[in-house]
Amino acid sequence: MSGTDKITEPGEGKIPAGMGRAERDSPLYPPLLGEIYDPPAVLYYRGRLPNPELPAVALVGTRRPSAAASLQALKLGREFAFRGITVISGLALGIDALAHRGCLEGGGHTVAVLGSGLDEVYPVSNRILARRILETGGALVSEYENGVKPRKWHYPQRNRIISGMARGTVIVEAPAFSGALHTARFALEQGRDLFVASSGLASPLGAGTKKLADDGCRVVSRAVEVLEEWGIDVSAVEKNGGSRVFLRNENAGDWAVSLAGSLREELGL
Repeated sequence: MSGTDKITEPGEGKIPAGMGRAERDSPLYPPLLGEIYDPPAVLYYRGRLPNPELPAVALVGTRRPSAAASLQALKLGREFAFRGITVISGLALGIDALAHRGCLEGGGHTVAVLGSGLDEVYPVSNRILARRILETGGALVSEYENGVKPRKWHYPQRNRIISGMARGTVIVEAPAFSGALHTARFALEQGRDLFVASSGLASPLGAGTKKLADDGCRVVSRAVEVLEEWGIDVSAVEKNGGSRVFLRNENAGDWAVSLAGSLREELGL
């Protein structure tokens, strides 16, 4: 790692955080991300990139969640962290921030994928959270160089990195045209597992979540249900403090391809 970039927050001082860059042929480049259709040529990062031999899951959803979905995002983050699974999300308001916070509360490592340069952490209200992610051994990553401002069109592209770094994605709560559905589409097209959280089904803010469930996505209430789907022995994971190598399921199936196409049409992509 190199550089002297800093995250600053009024009244909070400065925290030195060297910035590294991992090109696609670098051993530091996340191998799962390198498998997707359109991987970033360079991944800029601060902190510690996740161990590629350990599980990672993406938790994403609406910026304005219901109370039930907020609680479940925190709970899932904690549960995955307790079992040694890295949580990946987008540092946005709402579900993303809650997933990061839950993971930190569970003593885990979490990765925030930004839609800007690493020196332009956005939203400003989550800069303290970003600092905490770095302090606890997690990472901030981006395909954008320092100085690049957050732009609306960066976020749909950013979402392919969120799903691309994870074995599976859980959509906690998503309205009909939520950006989280972009992440769902990318996950399916990348051949990754896709789940929806139970809290999003009854919520008036969860029309997109319910549609995914109606189309065949598995509904989960707890982290262990995802691990069981992956064929991971939960008792062994807990006994070993979460240190267990996961095996990726290569069989995405025709259903995933079909659903990805439907999402593309609904989102106007």
